[in-house]
This record gives sequence, C-alpha cells and structure tokens, in this order.
Amino acid sequence: MTPLIRVENIADYTEQEIRIRGWVYNRTRKGKLVFLLVRDGYGFVQCVAFKNDLPAETFEDIVRLTQESSVEITGIVRADSRSPGIPGGFEIGITGLKIYQIAADDYPMALKEHGVDFALDNRHLWLRMPSQWAILRIRATVLTAIREWLDTNGYINMDTPIITPAAAEGTTTLFETPYFDEGAAYLAQTGQLYNEANIFAFSKVYCLGPTFRAEKSKTRRHLTEFWMVEPEVAFCDLDELMEIEEQFVSHIVQRVLRDRQPELASLERDTTLLEKISPPFPRISYDEAVEMLARLREETDDPEEKELLAFEWGSDFGAPHEAALTKQFEKPVFVYGYPTAVKAFYMEPWPGRPEVCKSVDLLAPEGYGEIIGGSERISSPEKLLQRIQEHQLPEAAYQWYLELRRFGSVPHSGFGLGIERTVSWICGIHHIRETIPFPRTINRVYP
Repeated sequence: MTPLIRVENIADYTEQEIRIRGWVYNRTRKGKLVFLLVRDGYGFVQCVAFKNDLPAETFEDIVRLTQESSVEITGIVRADSRSPGIPGGFEIGITGLKIYQIAADDYPMALKEHGVDFALDNRHLWLRMPSQWAILRIRATVLTAIREWLDTNGYINMDTPIITPAAAEGTTTLFETPYFDEGAAYLAQTGQLYNEANIFAFSKVYCLGPTFRAEKSKTRRHLTEFWMVEPEVAFCDLDELMEIEEQFVSHIVQRVLRDRQPELASLERDTTLLEKISPPFPRISYDEAVEMLARLREETDDPEEKELLAFEWGSDFGAPHEAALTKQFEKPVFVYGYPTAVKAFYMEPWPGRPEVCKSVDLLAPEGYGEIIGGSERISSPEKLLQRIQEHQLPEAAYQWYLELRRFGSVPHSGFGLGIERTVSWICGIHHIRETIPFPRTINRVYP
C-alpha cells in the first residue's frame, strides 16, 4: 500500500512513491507540464505532472483543477533545491490523481493583492494563505511550549471562570451581561484573582484561556478578545517573579526556533535577535526608563519623534515609549516599579514609596513592547481593603478575595503573558489580528 504522508515529513520519503491529501493552492501550466502547489495542512509542496507520463484522462483532470480543489496525489518524491514549498527543496512527480471536489472558480481569495478589510471579511478563507498558516502554526507551538515549561516546573493548570461578578483590571473595560436573578455579571478580564485562591491549595498554578477587555482601542496591539496564560506562585517576591518570566519566555522562543524554522523562513523572519533570547534579561526601574526617554527625546532632531517621546512621571507608557525603550536592548527588558496610580488595585506597595508598586512589565525587543504584565500581590488584608476602597470597588464582591489574606496569607506573585502579542513579536509581524484565527476588535465580530 502506498503510504499516506504529511508534507512536513517529506524529506523521509525521497525517491519513494507516496500519497498526500490536500488542496490545490496554485496551478501553472507550461506546455506538457503542469505544476501544482498543494497544501495538506502540514506544509506546501510542488507537484509536477508530465503529460507523456500520465494517461490522457488523468492529465486533463489535472489541467482543469481550480484553486482550492481537494485532491489526493500519488507520486514519487524527488529532492530539488529549486522547488518551492514549506519546507522547500522537494517535489512530487505525479503518477496518479483522485479528485474529491473541483472547487468553484470564483474563489474570493484568489492569488492577488487584497485589502485588509476584504481579507478580514474572508478570514475563514484567508487562513489558507501560506503567511497565515505559518503564523498560526507558530502560535500552536507557542501554546505547546507554554504548557510544556509550566507542567514540567511544578505548575498545575487551573481553569478559572469566564463569567465573573466583579472587575479585576478596572471597571471601564468590562463586558456586562445579565445573569439570571443575580443581576449583572461580566466577561473575565483575567483569571488572576481566582488563581490567587488556587495557590493556597496548590502553591504554583496557571490558567490559559480567552480574556475580554471592552477597551475602545484601534491600535495594532489590541483585541477585545485575546488569550492569556497567567501563572501565580506562592512564596514568591518580585525578583523571583522576574527570574521565572525570563526562563519561561526563553523556553518559548527557543522551542519555536527548534520546531518552526520552515514557517519562520516563509515569513522571512530574521531570527538573529531571537537566537539571543536567554536569561538573564536586563532590568531597569520605571524611574530609569523615564530618564532614558528624556535622554532619547533630547538626542533626536526629529520634531515628530520629540512629540511622541514626550512623557511625564506618573503616566503609563504608550506604544511609542515602549518601542523606543526596547530598541535600546537586544533582549526583552524588564521595567519594574510603576506608579501605583496606573496599575491595578491588588499590587503590593514599594517599601517606603507608597506612590510606587511592586509591578513589572516585560517589553519585547525590536519595538514590540509589552508582552507580560505582572506584580507581587498585596498580602495584607488591611492594605488590600484600603486599596479596594480607594478604587471605589464594591467590597461585598471582593469578600472572598479579602479572606485569602486572613487565612495563611503569604507573599505571592504572578503575571499574564499575552499570546497574540508574543506570537506577533516572534513572527515579526505588524498587527496582532493575524495571530489569532478569528480576531475580535471594536469594529469586527464577523465571521
């Protein structure tokens, strides 16, 4: 029986007859030769039909194939360094063909330039393009690497609620929904608060899933529905948290470099800086970052850049500020000790500086900016109650959260890593809407 193979394993079958099942991405005829670029979900490979080597009926069937026709190809694998594909360097000399369907000839995502809105309206078909396929394969490996590192380092996966009774990251970015006789409920902004309960049973935990922010932002770095992994650790301070983060991120990047070279190459990603990602990462305080921005602003002669880099202590960094900071480093950089006023209510105050909290963001290099936000959490019930009151949050909704500080409280820390922002950085792409199969933004909920 001729083996049915996956294109990603084609190098193991040189000079052998094999079968692949997939879809015709492109067809080109040159006289007695027809070239098919076929994808099977695991890769793209060029298949060559020579008229003189095939029954006339088979050759004519190949000629009439349209883009996205579904087929089974039988043929001989040949090594050819010129052959396109992912991975490249191999082609299949066709010896047989089975047609599942001749696709309609009005395929919307024909091989030509398309506008962004058109591509997003046809996201269900845009997924089939080589660039989108490569990005989402890399995303899958990022998710595998995340679980791999956490599962082998003593973390237990805990699934946290998507429907919550109160805000965790600020009341202005909540999606509200009626909840039976209980009044209003909200789509979760984070699973963190629930994982703070889980650590007192399991010590080290993580959740991984979708989160929701009703933030009316149109930037290339924001989605209204995005995925986040959130580890939480008992008996962990801010310094230990940064050590965890740099080991974690380094593992993710190195795993992608190991397993997804063909996909990175197809995206024309320069991996020079990615190959340098290993602990330790540079660390600077928020105060130092502000001074660095002031110096960069003073050094530039570009009026527009001067305006973009304008910054006052006490504000949160925007994308231009993060981009400018990360371009000073070849590795991701920690910025720690943000002003308390721009961070969430649950972050531990800095000793002797109540205006600063024990928070840290990890900014990715090459201008990509924040991929992780984390902090040491308040462990005192009195301090936490004070912060809840300062933020004018409903105390009743947080009674269970306050109780965690009354029964065996310990120093503890955690962080959230945004999957889409991380994939965007690793792939070297501009907009995170391409890093999730079906993006949700403030003006898009279709398809």
